[in-house]
Amino acid sequence: MPPSEQHLAQVAAELALRPPQVRATAELLAGDATVPFIARYRKEATGSLDEVAIAAIRDRLAQLDALDKRRVAIAASLTEHDLLTLELAAAIDAAPTMAALEDLYLPFRPKRRTRGSVAREQGLEPLADIIQAQRSDVDPQAEARRFVTPDVLDVEAALHGARDIIAERVSDDAAARS
Repeated sequence: MPPSEQHLAQVAAELALRPPQVRATAELLAGDATVPFIARYRKEATGSLDEVAIAAIRDRLAQLDALDKRRVAIAASLTEHDLLTLELAAAIDAAPTMAALEDLYLPFRPKRRTRGSVAREQGLEPLADIIQAQRSDVDPQAEARRFVTPDVLDVEAALHGARDIIAERVSDDAAARS
């Protein structure tokens, strides 16, 4: 599938090239012409672009294509799980890089069973909330005693589980990771 006009314009702007140069290069690449062939024998079509510029166009168009494909896959997954909102869809469409796109998807991505998820199953999320609030008038040890059960054997296990939940929350937060 040929690149969209939007992608061609974006690549031209990013690489400080004229749009017809980028369009001609993209068409030649789509026709299975190699970078050296285009640089040597199609100078009239590309406006005398060298191999470095042609390779940069090829690579950036491939990145944008991969980004679009990932956007579609993420939107389909979120739609399938009934999690896609208008706001999230707009953020996905506006994500400029693969990393930004994956950061948006991370909180919704199906997860493996982690230590944090085990701690949630044991009912330790309220303790994690208390600890994460970092109130000076609260003793975490005393609060943890309330969460000792047959599944959570002692205060230290309760605190450890709460820390696992907090660590998972922080690792899922794109702003915190940035």
